[in-house]
Amino acid sequence: MRLAPVFAALALLPAAPAAAEEVVASPDGTITVTVDVDGEGRPFYRVDRHGEAVLTDSRLGFLLTDQDKLERRLQITGSTRASHDETWEQPWGEQRFVRDHHEELTVRFQEDSEEQRRFGVTFRVFDDAVAFRYVFDDPSMGGTLRIADELTEFNLARNGTAWWIPGGEWNRYEYLYEETPIDGVSLAHTPLTFRMEGGTHVAIHEAALVDFAGMWVKRTTGTRFRATLAPTGSGAARATRAVPFATPWRTIRVSPDAAGLAESLVELNLNEPNRLGDVGWFKPHKYVGVWWSLHLDEETWGSGPRHGATTANVKRYIDFAAEHGFDGVLVEGWNLGWDGNWFFNGAEFDFTRSYPDYDFEDVARHAAAKGVAIVGHHETSGDVGNYERQLEAGLDLMAARGVKTIKSGYVTDACNLRYVHPDGRETRECTESQVMQRHHLKVVTEAAKRQIAVNPHEPVKDTGLRRTYPNWVSREGARGMEFSAWGTPPNGPDHVPTMVFTRLLSGPMDYTPGILSLEGRGQPLQMTMARALAEYVLVYSPIQMVADLPEHYAEHPEPFRFIKDVPVDWSESRVLAAEVGDYVVTARKDRNSEDWYLGGATDADAREMAIALDFLDPGRTYRAEIYRDAGSTHFEGPTRFDIAIERREVTAADSLDLRMAPGGGFAIRLTPAGA
Repeated sequence: MRLAPVFAALALLPAAPAAAEEVVASPDGTITVTVDVDGEGRPFYRVDRHGEAVLTDSRLGFLLTDQDKLERRLQITGSTRASHDETWEQPWGEQRFVRDHHEELTVRFQEDSEEQRRFGVTFRVFDDAVAFRYVFDDPSMGGTLRIADELTEFNLARNGTAWWIPGGEWNRYEYLYEETPIDGVSLAHTPLTFRMEGGTHVAIHEAALVDFAGMWVKRTTGTRFRATLAPTGSGAARATRAVPFATPWRTIRVSPDAAGLAESLVELNLNEPNRLGDVGWFKPHKYVGVWWSLHLDEETWGSGPRHGATTANVKRYIDFAAEHGFDGVLVEGWNLGWDGNWFFNGAEFDFTRSYPDYDFEDVARHAAAKGVAIVGHHETSGDVGNYERQLEAGLDLMAARGVKTIKSGYVTDACNLRYVHPDGRETRECTESQVMQRHHLKVVTEAAKRQIAVNPHEPVKDTGLRRTYPNWVSREGARGMEFSAWGTPPNGPDHVPTMVFTRLLSGPMDYTPGILSLEGRGQPLQMTMARALAEYVLVYSPIQMVADLPEHYAEHPEPFRFIKDVPVDWSESRVLAAEVGDYVVTARKDRNSEDWYLGGATDADAREMAIALDFLDPGRTYRAEIYRDAGSTHFEGPTRFDIAIERREVTAADSLDLRMAPGGGFAIRLTPAGA
């Protein structure tokens, strides 16, 4: 963060007399934020929309390990304001151009104490969100701040419904979402999504999480929530930083409906611009690979007669990718370390040596000759110390083999990641700890030096850092498709219509869609064939896996056509209709053509949808290729394969009347006539 000059200037400002409350409004005046202190000198903020409370008085502050807590005996001594309006371009993304339009208010606080500690809080108010961060820029705070926990509150004005997964539990982010009353939430990961009585939608998250502990959110009483920082094995301080510094942004999306939550890009706007320069070496793409067969238990990661990552088998996937126009082949289980109980023994992984039946050099030559790249794989089993020790050598090998993207993994119980500090100490870390924030950024920056993109699984959550480091292209961070193979229970029909408004608010997800067999390890997928296609539009990622086995695509050539056609890089994205957890319809425009693509999905209830096409260019005719549920389709039973494929001409004046079967959906390609 390039903030030191600003900090220095602020530190020189003379103390001002106590000021009255400060108020800042969004550019359109819809959202207002009020900042003040109460009678005990406790600072707080509140958020209103159209004059009605969204968040009531919510406190600000921190607990420190070696100083008094920073929460009381404070007064406002002044403020500064700024306006900002610019449009910037993503090198890849769900939206090519992003507008950053906000009003900014920095409120200065001073403690009424012998120490007279001073700090600031900067608020940015957008038409669809509020964000704020603490600015510790004054010598009165000492040279180093050791934070025991955060006291920031988010006090929702009304009860309603919440969608959430538990924070700090063993399975990281890989839980089915709970749908409860707001006052039924316990400790939750962010993004945490609410629909309050009256219809206002709110989502709490954070942005620009760099060298700090990640934030969980816990309910204290009623609809009152408080931030809490992920612990570290390194001591009592959950975050330690040299002054001056600024914390990550705390973000609050506010919308009258679910669609507005999903369309906001506030976290991207709160991150610094691209630090890597030209990243044209990363091309958004689709990939196949040795993966689903492992989850079906037809092949193995480890060595033996069923080993999946053999030279011959990977070449088969390369040939399949080349034939059908896919750019990459993922190879899991290629390197030594998978034998035995690898889940608890990540120290065995070697990131430069392959199994004898996998000739990496020969495979790379074959891939290059076919115009296909190997998608590398680095599973750490949570042994971060072992991985960092081999990181540069492992990345060098990948670069030498023409690898452009690496999928990494951190499979272990949460808060059991083994880290080795420079002084040789070993600690056990949580996924979101400050130590792990530093680790993930180290991997991303080392990969960027070699023009390699990174797609971590069991990752730290996304907070918009893909803007600053655009080789951080995707990640997992939720219950992915593999749970449909063997999960108990498997991902249900409401999983994706919930994730669009929870996990996917944070950024791209490598969900690994496209299982046209609709069958896991002896259990059916909880979706229809048309729904399987729709997920390529609904779940955004600049890299999308074509995750099923090649032979299964041969069995379903017509639906497979949509998977081959659908892009992964977009110029525009819109949510056309949605209710969190119930249904969602999304439209996206291809960045490299004039084509539009639509995806729709519903939960276990059938729905009739009338989709207006007024987003199309007026006066232009489009060919619509529609993949939809048939009249007989139901996600339970053999009719889940029933799909109707039809073609018709449409214009912007038309609407499409579509039925989504239980657990179903639709996928549509719209191509200008004559194109």
